[in-house]
Amino acid sequence: MTLTPDHAAVFSPPAAGGRFAAGEDPAKRQQILAGAKRVFMKMGFDAASMNDVTREAGVSKGTLYVYFTNKEELFSAMIEAERAAFVAAVRTALAEHDDPEAGLYEFGISFVTHMTDEKVISAMRTVLGVRDRMPVLCQRFFKGPVNLRTIMRDFLERHIAEGRLEIDDIDLAAGQFLDLASGSFFKLRLFGSMEEPPPRDEIERVIRGAIRVFMAAYGARRHETVRPHP
Repeated sequence: MTLTPDHAAVFSPPAAGGRFAAGEDPAKRQQILAGAKRVFMKMGFDAASMNDVTREAGVSKGTLYVYFTNKEELFSAMIEAERAAFVAAVRTALAEHDDPEAGLYEFGISFVTHMTDEKVISAMRTVLGVRDRMPVLCQRFFKGPVNLRTIMRDFLERHIAEGRLEIDDIDLAAGQFLDLASGSFFKLRLFGSMEEPPPRDEIERVIRGAIRVFMAAYGARRHETVRPHP
């Protein structure tokens, strides 16, 4: 899981003389988030400290606190940046396909590969571990204002409008494909029953099966009738 800049954040332009105002330099913010990610992934949320982050990110404590007031805020920003980057990548992948089956395949492979990656599983466990203290973080991480279900809904709506799919309950259909695609992989990885990510060929097998089931239920062709030849 590669950390990319949080494009959802809005930064003020540099002040006169080409310098950013305190706490508004996106490169410095990214430097801190990258260091924080390494610390949290290595030590976990509870064991990590702001001092650890300053050393790993190569910034002073004063600089760190200009950008993030505490460890909770820093952790939240790191998780949100990770989530936003993956969601943006998935949205781009879906937008590139006019064929719904090709789009679902691309989405499914990316989704399962990402969700079963060791770093992602570690982050998920960390988020669940602070759920009682930081319930809003968990809600944002697993739901968010823009999440996978939202993106899937947009994708399905486009293909419904273009006559390729016929779906009455779009939210239900979006959730069904996510469940079909993830299969048991995610739960097995999260709870430690599957120690390694599933092999690519097994992911492909599951995604192809998910697409067959989904298109059998929602593909526009299911309503076509065979008419006798005159």
